[in-house]
Amino acid sequence: MKKEDKIFLVGFMGCGKSTFGRKIASALNWNFVDLDEYIEEKEGKSISRIFEEFGEAYFRDLETSTLKETQKWNKTIVSCGGGTPCFNNNAELINNSGLSVYISLSPETLKDRLEGEKSKRPLIASLSNIELLSFIQNKLSEREAFYNKAKIKFDYSDDKAESFIDYLRSLVS
Repeated sequence: MKKEDKIFLVGFMGCGKSTFGRKIASALNWNFVDLDEYIEEKEGKSISRIFEEFGEAYFRDLETSTLKETQKWNKTIVSCGGGTPCFNNNAELINNSGLSVYISLSPETLKDRLEGEKSKRPLIASLSNIELLSFIQNKLSEREAFYNKAKIKFDYSDDKAESFIDYLRSLVS
């Protein structure tokens, strides 16, 4: 198996891709890029503003073109947006560009994590806390087939994080 020089983290919003990605990057002494933050910097606008002004289709195309930029990066952990692998054959692009990891959490845990972050997330901003769990369950059932295209699935919990980082280290070094 060839040694990968990029790790792409995929999964539902709130699963910990960015937080865990930073931990992995630090442990491996690699770079870390949050794809949404990178897009915001390039565009000079928040993801919410891009959605408002141009719509989701525009954002998804922008996301794909930005994802293609990652092909020239080395030793980088890329935290993908929750929908990234679900559009424009991005799951295949990710798998062809590096090691993909699906960070999995239960819908209930995702709900608990997302309740206080709704204003920063355009897809859930208008939902009540009661509607949030149902939204997560429905959206997760739509997206899980794309997330499961990842080469590795990791059921995230803090007590397993260090051993998983060691496992990833063995795959890339």
